[in-house]
Amino acid sequence: MDQRSQFIRANGLDHFVVETAPVTRQRGVVLLLHGFPDDHKIWSALTPYLAEAGYRVIAPDMRGFGNTEMASSVSDYEFSRGSIPDVLGILDAFNLQKVHLVGHDLGAGVAWMLAGNHPDRFQSLVSLSVGHYRSFAKVGKTAEQRRRSNYILFHQLTGLCEWSYRRNDWAQFRKLWSAHHDLDDAISKLSRPGRLTAGLNWYRSNLSLSRLVKFPSPGAFGNEMIKIPSLGIWSSGDTYLTEAQVTGSAEFVETNWHYERLDKGSHWFPADAPEDVAALMLQHWERYSPTETINEIGQSQTA
Repeated sequence: MDQRSQFIRANGLDHFVVETAPVTRQRGVVLLLHGFPDDHKIWSALTPYLAEAGYRVIAPDMRGFGNTEMASSVSDYEFSRGSIPDVLGILDAFNLQKVHLVGHDLGAGVAWMLAGNHPDRFQSLVSLSVGHYRSFAKVGKTAEQRRRSNYILFHQLTGLCEWSYRRNDWAQFRKLWSAHHDLDDAISKLSRPGRLTAGLNWYRSNLSLSRLVKFPSPGAFGNEMIKIPSLGIWSSGDTYLTEAQVTGSAEFVETNWHYERLDKGSHWFPADAPEDVAALMLQHWERYSPTETINEIGQSQTA
């Protein structure tokens, strides 16, 4: 498996991107978007299965995470201003017109908005753990999802949250995110100057108190209906998100929608059960684009 990394300039920041070449003849390109408190390494166990199946994999560190530059203000982390143009800029830098889109956690939130507003750039969508943002907003009113989402409120407490997470060798952070697949690595990276605040700013901009109290009206995020084949996967071991916010996404997908429940792994099931996740993703792509390939200059052609 041939893997290389590079920095790509997009939307005013230097983005660290890991690219993995397919082991066999290329069948397509997959873009993987991670969430909090991760970077591209959450995909390390999953990527070999995709490459072995013939897919070229592109996994960036999202803004503020890993080795990608931090933005200067909270508002710079809002999806429409930050990560969405980031992703489109990375695709343009690779000269890729159309790819399979995969997102986990906050990266799934970015993926849903990308799929709605830029369907011409994506063959399909796979959302891991997090449903469509309208479904999440609706389910977020339930007592169970509110209980599971208490950490989002805590993340709004600028300064206090950072202090509380860091104290006593990150004891509270370790307790809250205990199921994480590599907690020591995450803490090491978030311990760098400004990095914890950068990660928390994703919540402060996209899941702010004002949005939690009154979610923006339909249409506020552009085209919100999904017109590309979409797969949602949720793990019963997820203690932060309910199943209903993923299954409810069907209401917002106008074309082929499919849902799969995993009864293994935690919220970080892409790292916990990579073989199972890869199998579901490969089935999804084969189901809806069995003969599609993307060549090196990003133009679609028939195999």
